[in-house]
Amino acid sequence: MKPQKTNSRERILIAAEEVARNAGPGSLSLDAIAQRAGVSKGGLLYNFPTKAKLLQGLVEKHLEEFEKAIDEGSARGEPLLSSYLRVIERSSAEGHPPAAWLFSAIAEDPGFLEPINQFRGRLLARLRAQGGDLGDLLIAFMAMEGLQCMKLFDTDLLSPQERAVLLERAHAIAAGQRV
Repeated sequence: MKPQKTNSRERILIAAEEVARNAGPGSLSLDAIAQRAGVSKGGLLYNFPTKAKLLQGLVEKHLEEFEKAIDEGSARGEPLLSSYLRVIERSSAEGHPPAAWLFSAIAEDPGFLEPINQFRGRLLARLRAQGGDLGDLLIAFMAMEGLQCMKLFDTDLLSPQERAVLLERAHAIAAGQRV
Protein backbone atom coordinates (compact mmCIF):
# COMPACT_ATOMS: atom_id res chain seq x y z
CA MET A 1 0.00 0.00 0.00
CA LYS A 2 1.37 3.44 -0.94
CA PRO A 3 1.58 6.08 1.75
CA GLN A 4 -1.11 8.67 1.22
CA LYS A 5 0.15 12.01 -0.05
CA THR A 6 -0.81 14.98 2.03
CA ASN A 7 -2.82 17.61 0.24
CA SER A 8 -1.86 21.27 0.26
CA ARG A 9 -4.41 22.11 2.97
CA GLU A 10 -2.90 19.51 5.31
CA ARG A 11 0.65 20.63 4.46
CA ILE A 12 -0.30 24.22 5.28
CA LEU A 13 -1.78 23.25 8.65
CA ILE A 14 1.29 21.16 9.50
CA ALA A 15 3.56 24.02 8.43
CA ALA A 16 1.61 26.50 10.57
CA GLU A 17 2.06 24.25 13.61
CA GLU A 18 5.78 23.93 12.88
CA VAL A 19 6.27 27.69 12.39
CA ALA A 20 4.48 28.42 15.67
CA ARG A 21 6.48 25.75 17.49
CA ASN A 22 9.86 26.80 16.07
CA ALA A 23 9.52 30.57 15.89
CA GLY A 24 6.81 31.18 18.47
CA PRO A 25 3.09 31.74 18.03
CA GLY A 26 3.64 35.44 17.34
CA SER A 27 5.55 34.49 14.18
CA LEU A 28 2.61 32.95 12.38
CA SER A 29 2.99 35.00 9.23
CA LEU A 30 1.30 33.75 6.09
CA ASP A 31 4.57 34.15 4.16
CA ALA A 32 6.50 31.96 6.63
CA ILE A 33 3.76 29.34 6.58
CA ALA A 34 3.54 29.28 2.79
CA GLN A 35 7.30 28.93 2.52
CA ARG A 36 7.39 26.13 5.10
CA ALA A 37 4.50 24.30 3.38
CA GLY A 38 6.13 24.63 -0.04
CA VAL A 39 3.17 26.46 -1.54
CA SER A 40 2.76 29.92 -2.96
CA LYS A 41 1.10 32.57 -0.86
CA GLY A 42 -1.74 32.43 -3.41
CA GLY A 43 -2.02 28.67 -2.80
CA LEU A 44 -2.19 29.27 0.92
CA LEU A 45 -4.87 31.95 0.46
CA TYR A 46 -6.83 29.64 -1.83
CA ASN A 47 -7.09 27.14 1.02
CA PHE A 48 -7.35 29.71 3.82
CA PRO A 49 -8.53 33.13 2.59
CA THR A 50 -7.57 34.81 5.88
CA LYS A 51 -5.25 34.22 8.78
CA ALA A 52 -8.35 33.76 10.93
CA LYS A 53 -9.53 30.92 8.64
CA LEU A 54 -6.11 29.31 8.91
CA LEU A 55 -6.23 29.51 12.69
CA GLN A 56 -9.77 28.13 12.65
CA GLY A 57 -8.47 25.24 10.55
CA LEU A 58 -5.73 24.60 13.11
CA VAL A 59 -8.26 24.50 15.95
CA GLU A 60 -10.52 22.13 14.01
CA LYS A 61 -7.60 19.85 13.05
CA HIS A 62 -6.37 19.72 16.64
CA LEU A 63 -9.81 18.81 18.02
CA GLU A 64 -10.47 16.22 15.28
CA GLU A 65 -7.13 14.50 15.94
CA PHE A 66 -7.71 14.55 19.69
CA GLU A 67 -11.20 13.08 19.37
CA LYS A 68 -10.04 10.48 16.85
CA ALA A 69 -7.28 9.33 19.22
CA ILE A 70 -9.77 9.00 22.10
CA ASP A 71 -12.32 7.19 19.95
CA GLU A 72 -9.72 4.74 18.62
CA GLY A 73 -9.09 3.54 22.17
CA SER A 74 -12.80 3.29 22.85
CA ALA A 75 -13.27 1.32 19.62
CA ARG A 76 -10.75 -1.22 20.95
CA GLY A 77 -12.89 -1.66 24.05
CA GLU A 78 -10.91 0.69 26.25
CA PRO A 79 -13.16 2.63 28.65
CA LEU A 80 -13.58 6.23 27.52
CA LEU A 81 -11.88 7.67 30.62
CA SER A 82 -8.90 5.33 30.15
CA SER A 83 -8.64 6.31 26.50
CA TYR A 84 -8.80 10.00 27.40
CA LEU A 85 -6.11 9.55 30.06
CA ARG A 86 -3.86 7.72 27.62
CA VAL A 87 -4.19 10.45 24.98
CA ILE A 88 -3.49 13.22 27.51
CA GLU A 89 -0.60 11.29 28.98
CA ARG A 90 0.93 10.87 25.55
CA SER A 91 0.34 14.47 24.47
CA SER A 92 1.67 15.96 27.71
CA ALA A 93 4.76 13.75 27.78
CA GLU A 94 8.13 15.39 27.50
CA GLY A 95 9.25 15.74 23.93
CA HIS A 96 5.78 16.44 22.59
CA PRO A 97 5.58 20.13 21.72
CA PRO A 98 2.65 22.15 23.03
CA ALA A 99 0.07 23.56 20.65
CA ALA A 100 1.61 27.03 20.88
CA TRP A 101 -0.31 28.19 17.83
CA LEU A 102 -3.39 28.20 20.06
CA PHE A 103 -2.19 31.46 21.60
CA SER A 104 -2.17 33.06 18.16
CA ALA A 105 -5.65 31.76 17.45
CA ILE A 106 -7.05 33.11 20.70
CA ALA A 107 -5.28 36.44 20.26
CA GLU A 108 -6.69 36.70 16.74
CA ASP A 109 -10.20 35.81 17.84
CA PRO A 110 -11.15 34.82 21.41
CA GLY A 111 -14.11 33.04 19.82
CA PHE A 112 -11.73 30.21 18.92
CA LEU A 113 -12.06 29.08 22.52
CA GLU A 114 -15.72 28.25 21.87
CA PRO A 115 -15.15 25.08 19.79
CA ILE A 116 -12.57 23.96 22.34
CA ASN A 117 -15.01 24.53 25.19
CA GLN A 118 -17.77 22.75 23.28
CA PHE A 119 -15.49 19.79 22.60
CA ARG A 120 -14.45 19.54 26.25
CA GLY A 121 -18.09 19.84 27.33
CA ARG A 122 -19.15 17.01 24.98
CA LEU A 123 -16.28 14.86 26.23
CA LEU A 124 -17.19 15.46 29.86
CA ALA A 125 -20.85 14.65 29.10
CA ARG A 126 -19.76 11.39 27.45
CA LEU A 127 -17.64 10.54 30.47
CA ARG A 128 -20.50 11.31 32.88
CA ALA A 129 -22.85 9.14 30.81
CA GLN A 130 -20.65 6.12 31.42
CA GLY A 131 -21.52 6.26 35.09
CA GLY A 132 -19.26 5.61 38.00
CA ASP A 133 -18.32 7.88 40.84
CA LEU A 134 -18.76 11.50 39.71
CA GLY A 135 -16.19 12.81 42.19
CA ASP A 136 -13.52 10.41 40.98
CA LEU A 137 -14.37 11.17 37.36
CA LEU A 138 -14.06 14.93 37.93
CA ILE A 139 -10.76 14.52 39.76
CA ALA A 140 -9.28 12.45 36.91
CA PHE A 141 -10.70 14.78 34.24
CA MET A 142 -9.45 17.95 35.90
CA ALA A 143 -6.04 16.42 36.62
CA MET A 144 -5.61 15.65 32.92
CA GLU A 145 -6.86 19.11 31.93
CA GLY A 146 -4.28 20.52 34.34
CA LEU A 147 -1.51 18.51 32.69
CA GLN A 148 -2.57 19.87 29.32
CA CYS A 149 -2.61 23.45 30.59
CA MET A 150 0.83 23.12 32.17
CA LYS A 151 2.18 21.78 28.90
CA LEU A 152 0.52 24.51 26.85
CA PHE A 153 1.83 27.30 29.09
CA ASP A 154 5.21 25.57 29.52
CA THR A 155 4.79 25.66 33.29
CA ASP A 156 5.11 22.00 34.21
CA LEU A 157 5.62 22.18 37.94
CA LEU A 158 5.57 18.44 38.58
CA SER A 159 8.65 16.32 38.99
CA PRO A 160 8.69 13.10 36.98
CA GLN A 161 7.84 11.21 40.18
CA GLU A 162 4.91 13.50 40.93
CA ARG A 163 3.64 13.15 37.36
CA ALA A 164 3.86 9.36 37.74
CA VAL A 165 1.85 9.49 40.99
CA LEU A 166 -0.82 11.68 39.37
CA LEU A 167 -1.11 9.40 36.34
CA GLU A 168 -1.15 6.28 38.50
CA ARG A 169 -4.05 7.67 40.55
CA ALA A 170 -5.94 8.80 37.46
CA HIS A 171 -5.55 5.35 35.89
CA ALA A 172 -6.74 3.73 39.13
CA ILE A 173 -9.85 5.93 39.00
CA ALA A 174 -10.40 4.98 35.38
CA ALA A 175 -10.13 1.31 36.33
CA GLY A 176 -12.87 1.83 38.93
CA GLN A 177 -10.57 1.45 41.91
CA ARG A 178 -11.17 3.62 44.95
CA VAL A 179 -8.15 5.77 45.69
